[in-house]
Amino acid sequence: MDLSLNKLPWYSQVGLFVAIAVAGVAAFYYFYAMPLQNEQAEQQSQIETLKLEIRKGNAVAGKLPQFKAQVAELQGRLDGLKAVLPEEKDFGDLLRNLQTLATQSNLTIRLFKPAKVVTRQMHAEWPIDMELEGTYHNLGMFFDRISRFSRIINIGDVHIKAKDKPDVNATITVACTAMTFVLLDPAKAAAAVPGQAAGPAAAPAAGAAK
Repeated sequence: MDLSLNKLPWYSQVGLFVAIAVAGVAAFYYFYAMPLQNEQAEQQSQIETLKLEIRKGNAVAGKLPQFKAQVAELQGRLDGLKAVLPEEKDFGDLLRNLQTLATQSNLTIRLFKPAKVVTRQMHAEWPIDMELEGTYHNLGMFFDRISRFSRIINIGDVHIKAKDKPDVNATITVACTAMTFVLLDPAKAAAAVPGQAAGPAAAPAAGAAK
C-alpha cells in the first residue's frame, strides 16, 4: 500500500501540514510555554511579596528614631521610679527610716507591724500598721517629714483618739497605715500576678522612743 503524500490532493496535503503545525504549536505551548509562564507568574508573586516585606522594613526603619526616643523616655521614667521607690533589698532601711521619722517627731511608737504585701505588675505594696502616741503638733511634724521624704510613703486609715489620761508629752493616740511601694526586680515583675498577695514582710524591731 503506497501512502505517499504526493498522491494526495493538494488541499489534503495543505490540511495535513496545517494539522501537524497546529499539533506542534500545541505541544510546544503545553510542554514548554505554559510551565514557563506558570514559573514566571510564581516568581513574580515572590517578587511582589519581597517588595512588600521591603516596604514594611523601610517603614519600621523610618520609625526607628521614634522607637529609640520612646525607649529613652521609658528608661527615664524607670530611673525616676527608682529614685522614689526602694528595691526589696532596701526595704529594711526604709522601715528604719520611717521609725526614725516618728522618733524625730517626738512620737512614741506603740505598734509597728508590717501587714500583708500585695504584688502588682511592676511593684509591691507594703502596708505597715502603726500606733503612735504624742501631741497634735508632734503628729503634724511627722506627717510633714513623711511628705518631704525622698521615698513614697502614703499615710492612710488615720484614727486619732484623745488619751484618757493625757500628759504634757502625749495627749492623743494615733492608729494609721503607712503604705510604701517597692520596685520589683525584672524577673519577679515578669512573673507577678496583679492582686496577688504575699506574706507579711519581716520588719526590724520597733523601738519605743520619744
